Amino acid sequence: MSSLKKVFVYTELQFSVPFEDVPWKKINEGIKKQEGFVRKTWLSGLNSGTVGGLYEFNSLESAQKFAWDYFPNEPRAFGVSFQTKLFDGEIVEAASRDMNSPHYD
Repeated sequence: MSSLKKVFVYTELQFSVPFEDVPWKKINEGIKKQEGFVRKTWLSGLNSGTVGGLYEFNSLESAQKFAWDYFPNEPRAFGVSFQTKLFDGEIVEAASRDMNSPHYD
């Protein structure tokens, strides 16, 4: 499994805030510097205002390093709890291509 070349990370901060109050430009600067980072799609919960994202990394090791070492600093800065999950991006490729996923161009 450590040879995965496409790994997705899902994150969600457990607090409610209007997205326009999220310092996303500053957060993006740090994320873009992460080893193996490919792209991120920001998420803002409908009717909940929770903030999260779907990230793509080019290896399991890079995704784990982000999820375990880097990302926990974001919720810590806001003083909130969070949820993080890692997903195998290779095993779902055919099904995702069939649905025109932008992560498989």
